[in-house]
Amino acid sequence: MIIGVTGGIGSGKSTVLQELGRLGYPVYDCDAEAKRIIVEDSEVRRQIIRLLGEHVYHGNRYQTHEVAAQVFANPDKLRKLNSIVHPAVARDVQWWAADKQVGFVESAILCSSGLDALCDGVAMVTAPEQVRVQRVISRAAQHGDKLTAAEVLARIRAQQDECTHADIIVHNDGMRPIRELAQQLIDFAQKDNL
Repeated sequence: MIIGVTGGIGSGKSTVLQELGRLGYPVYDCDAEAKRIIVEDSEVRRQIIRLLGEHVYHGNRYQTHEVAAQVFANPDKLRKLNSIVHPAVARDVQWWAADKQVGFVESAILCSSGLDALCDGVAMVTAPEQVRVQRVISRAAQHGDKLTAAEVLARIRAQQDECTHADIIVHNDGMRPIRELAQQLIDFAQKDNL
């Protein structure tokens, strides 16, 4: 049973998925794995260089700032980049999931990338807006960045509701222990009727 887990910025989905990992459940982090694929997959690398130029790689380092400068100013390039990376991640998810009895796939763009089609169920992690804002500000501060509430709200509002459907919604309002939220996902994944 493979469950796709999504949620907006500051919803706490990564925290819930980290707890699932601590509990021994396999978790596929699409963001981290996409970064690995972009560097290690020679065909993906070749296509990205053809699209964006050799300067987006320095050895085995992918120059995300250079890429962002190109693709966010050019929606066609962003679409083409996504058409290279998303299928490669989907192939990797399929390979990863092949031997899993229960596993969780974490992706902020689960549905728009089509990864939900590879999952047996979709879970969405949500949180109240003010909680999300505070989480994002705190996380940025840990990395030495300073964000205002207005900047975070703009990011939240810029994200569309990624999935229009979810089989289960986990409310991560900060009031319940993370282990309890992870258990909701475990119980859902172990249901026979999925």
